[in-house]
Amino acid sequence: MLTEASDRNGRPVYLVSDEAYWRIVFDDREYVSPTDFYPWSFLIYTYGKTLLTPGQRLGYIALPPTMPDREGMRQALMIAQLTIGGHGVPNAALQRALGDLEKLSVDVKALQRRRDRMVESLRASGYDLHSPEGTFYLLPRSPIEDDVAFTEQLARDKVFILPGALVEMPGWFRISITGNDDMVERALPIFERAAKAAR
Repeated sequence: MLTEASDRNGRPVYLVSDEAYWRIVFDDREYVSPTDFYPWSFLIYTYGKTLLTPGQRLGYIALPPTMPDREGMRQALMIAQLTIGGHGVPNAALQRALGDLEKLSVDVKALQRRRDRMVESLRASGYDLHSPEGTFYLLPRSPIEDDVAFTEQLARDKVFILPGALVEMPGWFRISITGNDDMVERALPIFERAAKAAR
């Protein structure tokens, strides 16, 4: 499809594949990168997501070996990084730790157990949500139309979620399953009460 669009436009349509979560895949699935199949691709990866350290700026952009004029594109990316002032450059400690960081990941099986527990319980409480195949977020539909008001209601009971309106998904909300199991168990009855109150 992208090759056909490139041919129609007379120039390549580039694919940017954000693969920050490729290691966080559930149910023993295997992640396959679209960059394996399309030569005009940029693979973007950050260690911050995999290690739950989003404030740390350490990652990379990889170009497939099959990308036409790959060296010219690599040089353009280097110039762009220098032009913006080097803000995307990791500090020296992170650069030295890279070999050790490459071996680390969050406990995917623990995230999967939390996903399963929350999806089952939220569905039983009447929430509409998909069971994700990876990452560490759940995206249920808000039981009331105003997702911001719903998140404020839960915050009063110290359950903190992200309103979908902030990520261009009004009417939904985002739950992170990176908290510990006790936090999940404490939150589930609060979600259930909120769903009942919305009926």
